[in-house]
Amino acid sequence: MSLALVHSRARAGVHAPGVQVEVHLSGGLPSTQIVGLPEAAVRESRDRVRAAMLCAQFEFPARRITVNLAPADLPKEGGRFDLPIALGILAASGQIDRQALAGWEFLGELGLTGELRPVDGALPAVLAAARAQRRLLVPLGNGPEAALVRDGGACTARTLLEVCAMLSGARPPVLAEPAQVAAVPMPDLRDVRGQAHARRALEVAAAGGHHLLFVGSPGCGKTLLASRLPGILPEASEAEALESAAVASVSGRGLDPSRWRQRPFRSPHHTASAVALVGGGAQPRPGEISLAHHGVLFLDELTEWDRRALEVLREPLESGTVTISRAARSAEFPARFQLVAAMNPCPCGWAGDTSGRCRCSAQVIARYRAKLSGPLLDRIDLQVEVPRVPPQDLRPDAAPGEDSEAVRDRVQTARARQIARNGTLNARLGQAETFACCRLADADQALLERAIDRLQLSARAMQRTLRVARTIADLAGSEDIASVHLTEALGYRQHTAGTQPHAA
Repeated sequence: MSLALVHSRARAGVHAPGVQVEVHLSGGLPSTQIVGLPEAAVRESRDRVRAAMLCAQFEFPARRITVNLAPADLPKEGGRFDLPIALGILAASGQIDRQALAGWEFLGELGLTGELRPVDGALPAVLAAARAQRRLLVPLGNGPEAALVRDGGACTARTLLEVCAMLSGARPPVLAEPAQVAAVPMPDLRDVRGQAHARRALEVAAAGGHHLLFVGSPGCGKTLLASRLPGILPEASEAEALESAAVASVSGRGLDPSRWRQRPFRSPHHTASAVALVGGGAQPRPGEISLAHHGVLFLDELTEWDRRALEVLREPLESGTVTISRAARSAEFPARFQLVAAMNPCPCGWAGDTSGRCRCSAQVIARYRAKLSGPLLDRIDLQVEVPRVPPQDLRPDAAPGEDSEAVRDRVQTARARQIARNGTLNARLGQAETFACCRLADADQALLERAIDRLQLSARAMQRTLRVARTIADLAGSEDIASVHLTEALGYRQHTAGTQPHAA
């Protein structure tokens, strides 16, 4: 029977659904037909496969060749099916043993010389193949990425000839080799001079996974502070690192395996569009918020962003996922990021500065801050004013601040308390969990209710304030939320609370 079956994987968001490549040879005029909803790059694979087989000294059958990519209703894109199509033709024509294909899956684009070229989305394919209890063979260029999955059993090859030699037993399978992890030094918090209040807010945000907004005059250190956040965050767990790597793998922008388990830090320019933030395209690709999954998304000059672009953040900030829908298909990407933003207090940037140089009227300042919607500000847990640093703190011989390592130790201890108590960070607690583990004494409850009325806080802001207070208590090693913890948490809501009438 001139029929062969080869297993492969497609790309759908961060998932890798299985694809069966069925190749049938029959009589008739020589032709090659690919069916199963292939896009142009997949249809063109017949020419690449033919040239690669001939260059590898194989015979390309002069028969009618039908290639079916099943399931037929799943869109197929890219050159990832070149290798399985070539192997299917070789097996159907009897040039390799079709039984040798059992237990294997194949991915790879073929050059005209038979060289295997890397493809996007190899990491999700390795994970899916391991769950299906099959081994995946990928091009050598995808080897470091595939090796990130421990016990995945992924193998690599350079050419079509090497793959066929492995299937025939003339060459043993070559396991994918991991890349050397680079020890990239992170920016250190000791570079920040002064700014004790902002440093404290940064530590609280890191400990509980809370979103943070810095408001201050130009050059006061807002960007410097934000860039130090990844350095005080604990190293990503293996599960978190795999999720982040899977997003980078399907993004088309490349995955750097040498930065394994380093949390991503994304800082898009304020001219970026809503599509650049959430992702999109005819074949949906992840955007900046998904590339920051389990890491930090820093938005500088927040008031200069297009308001429509900022509004798309509201749902992912709550749900941790984003769904991109198009006419033909949709894809869901994870987006559990920590938002850090920075803005000036007014158009000239000097409102509230001790120099008194600001000449903006109250109406101008109100209109400037109204560029940010109340619902978006409501989702930012800590809103901190960053004052100008005194000149004496900037002297070369001034004492440096506490380094990142010491702060990271406290952050790790506080996070361990949260995981032991709730199984998740405080910022991700649901309503029921928030009320259960953020109980207040009667006097503190009365204080919170008075603050809600005075600051015009919404129910969402109240719960977020309680979670911040719980994080502050965890940093202090306290089992209960004390008055000092609640007061500090409320202080982080002072800046923009009440400035947006529609914030609740």
